[in-house]
Amino acid sequence: MGKRFVVVLAHPLKDSLCAHLASLASSLITSAGHDLQIIDLYERDFDPRLTSVECQSYYAAKHDTRAISEDAETLKTADVLVLIFPTWWFGLPAILKGWIDRVFAPGVAYDHAPDFGRMIPRLTTLQSCLAVTTLGSPWWIDWLIMFRPVRRVLSRAIIGTCAPKAHFSMLSLYKSESIAPNQVAVFERKLTATLRKLI
Repeated sequence: MGKRFVVVLAHPLKDSLCAHLASLASSLITSAGHDLQIIDLYERDFDPRLTSVECQSYYAAKHDTRAISEDAETLKTADVLVLIFPTWWFGLPAILKGWIDRVFAPGVAYDHAPDFGRMIPRLTTLQSCLAVTTLGSPWWIDWLIMFRPVRRVLSRAIIGTCAPKAHFSMLSLYKSESIAPNQVAVFERKLTATLRKLI
């Protein structure tokens, strides 16, 4: 029986490098016989804003997930989550941050502790999370100056909290605004090798 893969794409351009990498990932996953669901946030015109109803119910006995119920169910049943996005200003794109804000919700990704201490993880099905991102900056700024903020937030605050048993990995394509075709090919091989380990 195959795994359930969820690929979340967060880039506004259909001909972007991120879209190309999402297509490559999707092809590898489906050719291996796994179940795949693609969530293209821009194609769906996903609203990243937490609604007033969602905010008001955040600490209620039951969080209101009606507006994101489909994505919530998809997340809860995923074996592997693949996030593909550009890094902008050393952070997540607003549409992806908003998707996490709304979908990684109480009763979906975690539960509040009775004393509001450490959150209780709920994503027990998730085995792996792979983040694939493009950056305009060189590697040394991300690593040595900024200390890889996107990786730290995803691996520790989000996946580490909601799915602590899941394996997290990240592939970053640096200087993507002026990258040569041969460098893209090298990254494609790296992505292929990483995905084959998850498949």
